[in-house]
Amino acid sequence: MDNNNTSRHLYFYAVGLSYRKADAETRGKFNLDAAARASVLAQAQQEGITSLIVTSTCNRTEIYGFAQHPFQLIKLLVDNSRGTVEEFQSAAFVYKNNEAINHVFRVGTGLDSQILGDFEIIGQIKTGFNESKELGLVNSFMERLVNSVIQASKRIKNETELSSGATSVSFASVQYIMNNVDDISNKNILLFGTGKIGRNTCENLVKHTKNDHIVLINRTREKAEKIAGKFNLNVKDYDLLPLEVPNADVLVVATGAQMPTIDKDILVLTKPLLILDLSVPKNVHDNVKALPGVTVVHLDDLAKITDSTLENRKKHIPAAEAIIEEAMEEFTEWTNVRKFAPTINALKEKLSTIADNEVNFQRKKITNFDEEQAEIISQRIIHKITTHFANHLKDRDTVVDDSIEWIEKVFRIETPVK
Repeated sequence: MDNNNTSRHLYFYAVGLSYRKADAETRGKFNLDAAARASVLAQAQQEGITSLIVTSTCNRTEIYGFAQHPFQLIKLLVDNSRGTVEEFQSAAFVYKNNEAINHVFRVGTGLDSQILGDFEIIGQIKTGFNESKELGLVNSFMERLVNSVIQASKRIKNETELSSGATSVSFASVQYIMNNVDDISNKNILLFGTGKIGRNTCENLVKHTKNDHIVLINRTREKAEKIAGKFNLNVKDYDLLPLEVPNADVLVVATGAQMPTIDKDILVLTKPLLILDLSVPKNVHDNVKALPGVTVVHLDDLAKITDSTLENRKKHIPAAEAIIEEAMEEFTEWTNVRKFAPTINALKEKLSTIADNEVNFQRKKITNFDEEQAEIISQRIIHKITTHFANHLKDRDTVVDDSIEWIEKVFRIETPVK
C-alpha cells in the first residue's frame, strides 16, 4: 500500500501494543495522556512524518501512519513514554499495508476489544483523528480509512448483536462486586477517580447495586461534583482520602495518574477491603496485596469474566467479520483507483500524443484528409484502450503496483507524484 500523496517508498503501518501480549504494567509504561499524544504529533511534524493517528487507552497504545520504516513510528512512541525499545519488542506488534488496514478495522469495530463488542475504542480513534487533523497530519488515505471504520462500526452495532447486553470493563467490575460482596446495597463504596471508566462505573454502581450512599473523591472536586449531581453521590475532598478508605468495604480506583495513588501506607484498616483497580498504569501499588484482609482485582482480571452475554456475542462474530470484509473491499477498491488514476491519465496523454502525430503524418500524405473523422476515431480508440487497462487494474486478482510499473515501462510514461 503506497501513499500517493508523498512517495511510493512510504508504507502504511500500525504499530503498538495491547492487552493481547502486554500486561498492565507494560501497557502503563507506554500509555500516552493528552500531553504525551500532543508531543508525539509535534515530534512527527519535526521529523517529516506527514500522516499519523495516535490512540491510547487502558487496553492499548497504537500509532497508525505512513513511514519508510516502522521504527520511525516506534521511536515516536518510545521517545514520549516511559517504555523502552526492548520492552516494546517483547510485547508489541507491527503490521504493514493490508494487515495494518485489517487491524484498524478490527480494533475500531470492537472485534479486538478486551471484552468482545466493547465499542468505546472507536471514540478514542475519533479523538486521535481529530487531534491529528487539527495539525494537518491526516492525508486523504487516512481520512477515508477512519470514515470507513466508523461506518463499519455503525453497521455492526445496527445489524448484529455483537454489542448486545450490558458488558464492558465498568459493568464487569460491578458484576464482580455484586457476585463477591454480600448485602452490597448496605455496604460502603468509595470511588476514587472520574475518568471515563470511573463515570461509567458510577452509573453501573447506582443502577445495579441500589446503593444510595456511594462516596466519590477526585483530585479536582468540581469534576466530582458534576458527576455526583448526575448520580446523587456523596463528594468528599481529595485530602480526606486516607480517612475515607478505612470506612469503605469496596474501593474502586479509576484515576488517570501515571504512578500508584494507593499504597499500604494509607490503608489503615480494621475490616476487609475489596479494591478494584480500573486504571492503566496501575494505580494500586503491589505492596497493598501483602496486607491481611485486602483483595485487589485489576481490570485485566475483570476482562476474563465470561458470562452468557459474552457467549451470545461470540455467535455474531461471523456476521461482523462479513461487514468488515465488505468495508475493506470498498476501501481497497478506492485506494487502487486512487493509485492507478494518475497512470491511466498519463497513458491517455501518451496515446493522445501518438494519435496526434499520426494524424499530422496522414494529413500530409492523404488528399482530402477528413481530420474531424480521424479525431473521432482516434479518441474512441484511446478511450477503449484506457478503459481496458483500467478494468484490468480494478480486477481483484491484479497486483496493482506491478501492473502500474509494467504500463509505465511499456509506454515509457512517468506518473506525476502528487
